[in-house]
Amino acid sequence: MAPGKILVKLWSPDEWVERLGPARKPTALTIGNFDGVHIGHLEILKRVVANAHMSDRMSAVLTFYPHPAQVLRPAEAPSLLETLDQRLDRLQQAGIDAALVVRFNRELASLSPQDFAETFLAQTMRAAVVFVGENFRFGHKQAGDVKLLAELGTRLGFSVEIVPPVYQEDRGKKEIVSSSAIRVAIREGRMEDAARLLGRPFTLAGEIRTGTGIGRKVVVPTLNLSTEQETLPKLGVYATETTVSGANYPSVTNVGMRPTFDGVKLAIETHLFNFSENLTNGPMTIHFLSRIRDERKFSSPEELKQQILRDIETAKQYFQTHPLRT
Repeated sequence: MAPGKILVKLWSPDEWVERLGPARKPTALTIGNFDGVHIGHLEILKRVVANAHMSDRMSAVLTFYPHPAQVLRPAEAPSLLETLDQRLDRLQQAGIDAALVVRFNRELASLSPQDFAETFLAQTMRAAVVFVGENFRFGHKQAGDVKLLAELGTRLGFSVEIVPPVYQEDRGKKEIVSSSAIRVAIREGRMEDAARLLGRPFTLAGEIRTGTGIGRKVVVPTLNLSTEQETLPKLGVYATETTVSGANYPSVTNVGMRPTFDGVKLAIETHLFNFSENLTNGPMTIHFLSRIRDERKFSSPEELKQQILRDIETAKQYFQTHPLRT
């Protein structure tokens, strides 16, 4: 199996065994949701991949869909940073060979830590070593911890490696890198902070959708993004980098309700610099780099246009000191 080849959406232990066969290699394995695949996750994944290469094992991830909180505590479930397919792409980019995506339901949640470890780690994935964070919990009502996991590993034939948390310094204070902290930064429009924790700019990906056409007629031409991602930046205008048709363009993006035109639906509109195509469909990705201003209602389309032209100049100044990433 070539490194980085993701086995996407294998939903059951039986499917894993059938796909990889009875002669499948033992795995260097990690377990988790990996929402956003931030720099803390990447540290764990790096150790998994290194161990697999050193020991002729398969590097693997056991992850879950939907997020367990969406099943057990839907009112408290976090909005996810990325879709499942985006998450799997990130794992592939990190060099992971295979991912087992287990459909999370109440039946799975009822498994004891012992049954979970025996069924998924030992029998199905043939774990030789399991890498987890120090606060890792598993099994019914999260009864299992890293100590129990190590005890089970001794009996079932795998070792356990504890990966310490990754810290980032922010304004003289250290904070643990977490998906929760990234969500807060994005919702507050702190895109530089989100990028520092992710190890890359926060991105929204999806499909180009035809808008109302008002912007092109009376303001500036834009492309409209439709995305399935749940976590969105704070309403406002941002300096962004937009990828369409395989090329990257500096851009200005508005996330908002279009109050000047009495909008009632959220719109994500991006104006690309030095771009003249009138695209109406196709994939598009927007990388959010820096917040420019809040969204607000203007007295006329002309007043809005003048502000957008100022926003474009602000973004161009940003790109003078922050070149495109690619």
